[in-house]
Amino acid sequence: MAYQTVNPYTNEVEKTFKNTSDEELEQSLATAHQLYLSWRNNDQLEERKKVILKLAEILRAHRKDFATIMTKDMGKLLSKAEGEVDLCASFCDYYVAHADQFLSPDVIATTSGRAKVIKQSLGILVAVEPWNFPFYQIARVFIPNFIVGNPMILKDASNCPASAQAFADAVKDAGAPEGSLTNLFLNYDQVSKAIADQRVAGVCLTGSERGGAAVAKEAGASLKKNTMELGGNDAFIILDDADWNLVEQVAPSARLYNAGQVCTSSKRFIVLAKDYDRFLKIMKNAFSKVKMGDPLDSATTLAPLSSKKAKDKLQAQVDLAVKNGAKVYYGNQPVDLPGQFFMPTILTNITPDNPIFDQEMFGPIASVYKVDTEEEAIALANNSSYGLGNTIFSSNYKHAERVAAQIETGMSWINDGWASLPELPFGGVKHSGYGRELSGYGIEEFMNKHLIYEPRH
Repeated sequence: MAYQTVNPYTNEVEKTFKNTSDEELEQSLATAHQLYLSWRNNDQLEERKKVILKLAEILRAHRKDFATIMTKDMGKLLSKAEGEVDLCASFCDYYVAHADQFLSPDVIATTSGRAKVIKQSLGILVAVEPWNFPFYQIARVFIPNFIVGNPMILKDASNCPASAQAFADAVKDAGAPEGSLTNLFLNYDQVSKAIADQRVAGVCLTGSERGGAAVAKEAGASLKKNTMELGGNDAFIILDDADWNLVEQVAPSARLYNAGQVCTSSKRFIVLAKDYDRFLKIMKNAFSKVKMGDPLDSATTLAPLSSKKAKDKLQAQVDLAVKNGAKVYYGNQPVDLPGQFFMPTILTNITPDNPIFDQEMFGPIASVYKVDTEEEAIALANNSSYGLGNTIFSSNYKHAERVAAQIETGMSWINDGWASLPELPFGGVKHSGYGRELSGYGIEEFMNKHLIYEPRH
C-alpha cells in the first residue's frame, strides 16, 4: 500500500512516505512496551499531564500550518481544518482537567469488608484511523489513553500520511517519551502481526464496516479488547412541531459539512408528507448556492472529495440507486473543475428494496423520504443496519426526547445536525460498531478496573 499525499484539488502527488519495515515495527513495539512498564511501575501521571498541556499549546500556536497539511492531504476547507485543530486542543484541556477524577479509585460500599477499584493501564494499543478528520480521529483516542498510560501504535489512512506524521511529531515536540505515539506506515499483514503480538493489549478502529469486521476478527483471534466506530446512515427526522426557520438553517450543512464525508452526517431526511415539497425546495436552494473551488480559499464553501477513488465509488452508488428506481430531484451532474468535486445531489423515491437503501453514501448526497405519521418516521429511521447518530427537530424538547429514545442509535441530537465535544461520549450500535470514545466513558474503554478487596474476619 502506497502512503502518499495526492492533493484532491490539484490531483498532484505532493509527498510519498516509505513503508515501515518489519524490523521497524518490532523496534516500535519493544520501545512502546518498555514505556508501558515504566508508566505502570512509576505512574508519572503528572508528567503526562504536562505533555498534553504542551500539546494543546503547540496545536493552537500552529493551527494554520496543521490545517493546511490536512487540507492538502484530503481536501477539507481550511477554515474547517483550523476548527478541527482547535477541537483537538480542547480535548487536551478536558482530559488534563479531569484526569485525577477519571483515574481515582472507586470505593465499593460493602458490609463484608473493604473494597475499592483502582484504574490501571492495559498496555500498547493499535489504532487504525481514517482520513476524513486527520487530526481529530487520532486525538480522540490518543489523548485519553496517553493520560491512562497506554502507549499507541498508529496505522493511519494511506491518503493522509502527512497529517498523521504531523500529529505524531507534535506529540514528540510536546515532550512525550519515545513510544508514546508511534506513527507507522504499515501494510495489512503488519497490522495483523501487531494486533497478534502479546505486548499489544487492544485495538481501536474508526473506518468502514468491512474494515472493522476484518480488524475485529484479528483482535478476536488474539482475545484483544477492541472498539469499533464503523460509520452510519443517520436519520434527520422533522416532526410536526418543528421550527422551520431552524430546519432551514441547519439541514443543508448537516449534509454538506466536510463535503458530506462524516460518519455522523445526516444522510436520510425523513419528512411528513405535508412538509415534503417545502423541505425539498429548502435543500435545493441551499445546494444550488454552494461555491466549489480551492479549499484553501476562504470563498470556497464546498470542498472536493478526498480522492478519485471516493468520487468514483459515490458516483457508482448514485447510479445504482437511480437504476433501481430512485429519482434525482437535484444534482448528479458533472463538475467542470479539475479536482475531485461531486455536485450536491438530492435523491427521492428510494424504496426498501433499492440496493442503496441500507448503504452509507459518503459525500454530498441527501436522500429524502416522505412519511405520513411520526410512527412511520421512527420505523423508517430504525430500518437500517446502522445505528450511529440521528437528529430530531421539534420545538418541544420533551416531544423530541421521547422520539429520540425510540431510535436504535448510539447518539441523538435535538435541533442540530451533529456535534463533537470532549465531554460527550461518541459511538454507536448495530453495524455502526461498539465501544465509546471521548468523555469519561471513552477513557475507561482500555482501562483495567482492578478490584482490591479485604474481607472482614
